[in-house]
Amino acid sequence: MVFHRREEIIAMLKKDGSVRVASLVECFSVSIETIRRDLEALEAEGLLKRVYGGAVLVSRRSVEPVFSDRQIKNAAEKELIGKAAAAFVEDGDVIGIDVGTTTMEMAKALKERDVSVIVITNSIPVAALLSESERIEVILIGGRVRRGELSVGGHAIADANMRLFQTDKLFLGVGGISDRFGITDYREEETAFRRIGVERTKEVYALADHSKFGVTAMNHVCDPEKIDVVVTDAGTGRDAVAALRKKGVRVITAE
Repeated sequence: MVFHRREEIIAMLKKDGSVRVASLVECFSVSIETIRRDLEALEAEGLLKRVYGGAVLVSRRSVEPVFSDRQIKNAAEKELIGKAAAAFVEDGDVIGIDVGTTTMEMAKALKERDVSVIVITNSIPVAALLSESERIEVILIGGRVRRGELSVGGHAIADANMRLFQTDKLFLGVGGISDRFGITDYREEETAFRRIGVERTKEVYALADHSKFGVTAMNHVCDPEKIDVVVTDAGTGRDAVAALRKKGVRVITAE
């Protein structure tokens, strides 16, 4: 029975990226103490990482989940985060929008707003979508196209292009985020591009659903002190939020 329950917990984590203790108690009709022992045992095996109120899946730091899987995972939360992030954009802003599923939701929300802005992006889908708006001017960074993600990267062209611009606000998708390591991600060439964006903007906004907290990918983008605002969802644990706020980061929960 114990073995079966723990297998089910891992299956849930693989599907959703995170689990909540309260939900597991209800699902399996067991006590909180039983679920906590399960999570402790699975963490000892290196299969998950416990966070406040639940656990997140431990992923390989060098391997990014495929784009199609990420589009489905936590879709409702990403839509809320995207709308909340788009609300920070003001008339006359020059903004950078990163590649990613959550930043794509932000672009959808931004298109619906009546604001006149300039958008610099390395995401072909974001550029195509926002180009449909007469009030949004889009600058697409050049470089090597990454299949599947349809992002543009590469040190020789993309990084040099990004160094030409200064933005008011930069909206980043993240592979992982924590109060210790800040923002981390999976692909080295896109990480270098993001670092340039961070250094050449006035404000950094990190868009991260609850499954990204406590995750550390291989490549370091920036320290937590460089992040001005994190936009997340209600599933993010209070301890994770408090830890970032201690670093001076403003954390917004999209409801």
